[in-house]
Amino acid sequence: MKPRRKPTAARKPDYFPEDNVAERWDARHLVGHTEFDAFRFVNCDFTGADFSHLRFTDCLFERCNLSAVKLAGTALQNVAFAECKLLGLQFTACRDMLFGVHFDQCPMRYVSFAGRTMPGTRFVGCQLDEADFADADLSGAAFESCSLAGAVFQNTKLVGADFTTATGFTIDPVSNALLNARFTLHGLLGVVAKFGLVVE
Repeated sequence: MKPRRKPTAARKPDYFPEDNVAERWDARHLVGHTEFDAFRFVNCDFTGADFSHLRFTDCLFERCNLSAVKLAGTALQNVAFAECKLLGLQFTACRDMLFGVHFDQCPMRYVSFAGRTMPGTRFVGCQLDEADFADADLSGAAFESCSLAGAVFQNTKLVGADFTTATGFTIDPVSNALLNARFTLHGLLGVVAKFGLVVE
């Protein structure tokens, strides 16, 4: 039997036609659009905007505020977020087909990925406090230098996930799949906490 390949995320989008660079947009600029392919959004304020049923493919949001954006039926297909405010986003409401996201240096407290299938996803330098990952597939995901205080991991598939530089997490090894997940010795305290053990 061949060894199972480590899940990998799609390559982050890095090419955007000149006409597809949108700077300082707000919700009004979305009117009349249903699809965005290879768009780069820079310094946009979409706070509370309705992205329902829009499709974004190979797009980058850079230094944008997307807090409380509505994502019902939204397609996020290889979409990257860099230095974006994403407070309270319900990614669980997004369309399943080809869902793929990347996050760098994003405040994203209270977001929900519950039930999402997103193997290989990378979170780099993100604040994920109180995030909901219940029933999600995060096999091979990386939480690089991320804060996970109060984050919910319940029936979450974390096979091969990397928590070596993450902080604040508590993960029950009984109710989550952790085979080959990576932790530091200090980080293991967040895994064995439920057992009331004293590690000196």
